[in-house]
Amino acid sequence: MIHNPPDEPLKFAYWVPNVSGGLVTSTIEQRTNYSFEYNVELAKLAEQNGFEYALSQVRYASSYGAQQQHDPAAFSLGLLLNTERLRLIVAAHPGLWHPGILAKFGITADILSQGRFAVNIVSGWFRDEFTGLGEPWLEHDERYRRTEEFIRVLRGLWTEENFEFSGDFYRIHGFSLRPKPFVVPGRAHPEIFQGGNSTAARQVAGRVADWYFSNGKDYDGFTEQVKDVRASAAQHGRTVRFGLNGFVIARDTEAEARDVLREIVDKADREAVEEFRKAVQQAGKSTADGKGMWADSEFADLVQYNDGFRTGLIGTPEQIAHRIVEYKKRGANLLLLGFLHYHEEVEYFGKHVLPIVRELETELARTGDPLAAHH
Repeated sequence: MIHNPPDEPLKFAYWVPNVSGGLVTSTIEQRTNYSFEYNVELAKLAEQNGFEYALSQVRYASSYGAQQQHDPAAFSLGLLLNTERLRLIVAAHPGLWHPGILAKFGITADILSQGRFAVNIVSGWFRDEFTGLGEPWLEHDERYRRTEEFIRVLRGLWTEENFEFSGDFYRIHGFSLRPKPFVVPGRAHPEIFQGGNSTAARQVAGRVADWYFSNGKDYDGFTEQVKDVRASAAQHGRTVRFGLNGFVIARDTEAEARDVLREIVDKADREAVEEFRKAVQQAGKSTADGKGMWADSEFADLVQYNDGFRTGLIGTPEQIAHRIVEYKKRGANLLLLGFLHYHEEVEYFGKHVLPIVRELETELARTGDPLAAHH
């Protein structure tokens, strides 16, 4: 069953390389750079090649190959001021941000960019960043309770005057932020993304998020998440849109693409990947039902630290385009993509993969079967 309007085009985002080391923890060559100059050029290239969003990563401490890191909020503002259409999604941690301060920053960034600011609320996976900064590390489901309050406060301050909120983590007393965010027709406020694979994450997304971000997943894994989040949203009279992470290896032949994947995994920094596994897999183990980010990830999956290989966007442009549209049929509204060689591959995707996606979407809207014209 197709839950999205079949004539609504998929949206595409890319991971901003605002941390060093690239998106795979491997010694394979990655032609990428965390410098601002490189990223301005990349952002302009991306918006010329069909990308509507970019997500700036949040990392405060050197870890897992990311020895250098730029702050995602400041970096995103710089990119917004150097682009015309691209929307920047800023990753932010409750517990390290106060929702009122992020709301105020967001309003200013939104006005300066004429409505192109968004946030991704990250509940926290890297314990050492919190404890190293002297902040408490909450138990898993408590982190999501805090996230829910954080999002409610963020939305309230963006949309209401004399906002009141009394929660376990935040208390707001008749507070107004002025001016309000930039007025965009059809948008109540800057878009709020939220991720996490656990049951708690899915329920929170259904109650308060505009978008739910999924780590890389195969068809069945993604379908299960969509079903859960939709059910949670429906209980509260809401709808949620879905973004899916994927690492793209598009080559002229499938054999070339598979060879690149094999080389990435063969050249993995095993020590860094194992340290990452230890740090993140406590999340799934600390939930009652064992569900959580990375809970069932294998070593090869974790070489791309958001399970991007699992989405299977590896092969020829036509193979990748068909797979992308299959995810659309399962509920995806947006694909969040990573690449090995950013400038070249973002352009290759825009020129060779995206036109096939759009052709398949047209066929899907016309017949309900995007493969019909290709049999």
